[in-house]
Amino acid sequence: MIWVVLIPLVAAALTAGLSPFLSERSRTPERLAIGGAFLQALVMIYIVMGVVSGNTDVQTGPWVLAEPIAGIPMAFHFETLSLLFALVASILWFATTLYAAGYMRAHGETRLPRFYCFLGVAISATLALAFSANLFTMFVFYELLTLSTWPLVVHTEDETARRGGRTYLGILIATSIGLFLPAIVWVYQLSGTVAFTSGGVIPAETSGAVLSVLLLMFVIGVGKSAVMPAHRWLPAAMVAPTPVSAFLHAVAVVKAGVFALTKIVVYIFGFSVSSELLAHWVIWLPAITILLASLVAMREDNLKRRLAYSTISQLSYIVLAVLLFSPEGTLAAGMHITMHAFAKITLFFAAGAILIASHCTRVSELDGMGRRMPLVFICLAIASLSVVGLPPTGGLWSKWFLGQSIVTSDYPGAWVLLGVILVSALLNSIYLLGIAVRAFVRPFAGNTTIKAVPRTMQAAMLIATGATLLLFLLPMPLYEWLSTLSWSTLSETIPAGRR
Repeated sequence: MIWVVLIPLVAAALTAGLSPFLSERSRTPERLAIGGAFLQALVMIYIVMGVVSGNTDVQTGPWVLAEPIAGIPMAFHFETLSLLFALVASILWFATTLYAAGYMRAHGETRLPRFYCFLGVAISATLALAFSANLFTMFVFYELLTLSTWPLVVHTEDETARRGGRTYLGILIATSIGLFLPAIVWVYQLSGTVAFTSGGVIPAETSGAVLSVLLLMFVIGVGKSAVMPAHRWLPAAMVAPTPVSAFLHAVAVVKAGVFALTKIVVYIFGFSVSSELLAHWVIWLPAITILLASLVAMREDNLKRRLAYSTISQLSYIVLAVLLFSPEGTLAAGMHITMHAFAKITLFFAAGAILIASHCTRVSELDGMGRRMPLVFICLAIASLSVVGLPPTGGLWSKWFLGQSIVTSDYPGAWVLLGVILVSALLNSIYLLGIAVRAFVRPFAGNTTIKAVPRTMQAAMLIATGATLLLFLLPMPLYEWLSTLSWSTLSETIPAGRR
């Protein structure tokens, strides 16, 4: 079933092959993208349901694509974390393509075949990264994801886009080549393997100092997780069209970063090293990022940049949970990856709809617009509640389990970390819910003409918002599925590196 990663590539290849014969008005690129995304989502749902139900027709791997280095193959497999990430990415890729079909036309964007082609390559790289069976395979597709999303960031090809693209590419390449890759080599030197293995692969005799430095290299080196100081690429990437911003924040890039860190902690370090790990100082990197990014978001008037700094803060919730080195922390991370994805994509969808309808890009311009665009601002308000962690949204549960994992951890500064989360929640409510309040409560300025939002954009917003509400009502299936994540029985037969 690993061929599932090829579905977006096929759609991208068809788009590229047909593009010389298509006019600018042709809807073929959108139809191919939406069709491929819908098929992708259906196949992933089938795979997940098959694995969860124990259907033997659905194989879980491993699959070896090649072995470019002796003893280190490019290999793939299915496990709970990878299936969760791939399922969320597939569903939201469909929502993104549906949204883009309306947005790109309404905003007068050109070069649509190229746009949908790279969008397909990027989601394919995301899925391949999700199913990676070792660090080598993960690194290859991590880099491919960076390279395939860069054309999306600079899509408009003006000077602002090029400048943002340089920052985007420069930081992500520098951190991955300078820290992520050396960390992988170091793991191989220490353990003789780069395979994702239950219990981790780091030898028990490894010193705490070495473990701490290695962990720090991964936390900063996986720059897509946007932990400060490796965060500037994310606001810089907001020069991209709004569907790309939504894609980066909820579907692919940033979620790929925190997902990669989660797998590295669980299957490379393992939880048993926590007693030897001097990581009690490393965990303060995401804690500080949570607060600083929230404070910056409060000062941002540009709506997309405010959402970007919100994402930086929320990603560090996930990193903090993972660095607790506990099953409870990992479960909370998986919950928040899911809850935040649906909420944040809704916020970006709303920002794009506001731009299309009114050409407004600043929070200060939104006074009274809630009564003129009720659907958009209701969706924005619901998504904001989820990011803050309030009912009736799924974000409540991920914040609940995050707080629970902190309180039950052995970390001596647990209550301080819990205080960081609570203060951040207060800041989140100010800079996110404040948008909805001014849109519905303040008087309308009356100098803005409101246009209709394309139906495909509205449909995408409703899908994401509906999922956010549904996850509040039905959190237990996700919780129980994540609870089946095995800490000790991941296949030991994965040919993903010398042991």
